[in-house]
Amino acid sequence: MIHKSSIEALNGNFAKPLLPAVHFRVFNGCAGIGGNSHLWQDCEVFAVENEPKIAEVYQKLNPTHTVIVGDAFEYFKKHYEEFDFAWWSPPCQKHSKMMKATRHKVADYPDFKFYEVIVFCQHFFKGKWVVENVVPYYKPLIEPTKRIGRHLFWSNFEIDAEEVKQPKGFIQKSSLQGKKDLMDWLGLQFDEVIYYKKNHCPVQILRNCVHPKLGLSVFLNGR
Repeated sequence: MIHKSSIEALNGNFAKPLLPAVHFRVFNGCAGIGGNSHLWQDCEVFAVENEPKIAEVYQKLNPTHTVIVGDAFEYFKKHYEEFDFAWWSPPCQKHSKMMKATRHKVADYPDFKFYEVIVFCQHFFKGKWVVENVVPYYKPLIEPTKRIGRHLFWSNFEIDAEEVKQPKGFIQKSSLQGKKDLMDWLGLQFDEVIYYKKNHCPVQILRNCVHPKLGLSVFLNGR
């Protein structure tokens, strides 16, 4: 069940997180379905995702996490002092090399919100933090800490982790069979077919995931 504060979040009123029994509190921003956090243990995770249907899948896959539907950027700005660790995976579509590789006309301004998060964490957040995004089609405006496969990471700790090999045809998978293939690869199983925003591909929310094994490795580096 999605945390009751999700209802308040939808109306723009962010409830203060309940203090957990464990002392390591983790923020998971722009959480998606929670691939990165699926294997995290011995911590209290507060995941914020602005798409209700995606948030519902996250909760099913990670029933011990508190899931909040709302704006992760606003939530973190109000509550950042209450967390020991922060992971961010802001939407990557407008940074991806696919913006220039596709035959469709998709030219658009990149969303530089995640750079705001990096600077905010650098100057205000006292805990360990990491911001993840894809390798963009342009030179990153802030030098990343680490590149692992298709991912770039910005963090205030050293990252020592290995890429989890992607299945063949990873980018091209766009069918229900492709959804099954990526669910098997990630170890995340759900029945719902969800299309992310205007995307008509049932695989996109899975392709957005950081593999749970990679997410765990990076997380343990920061603990």
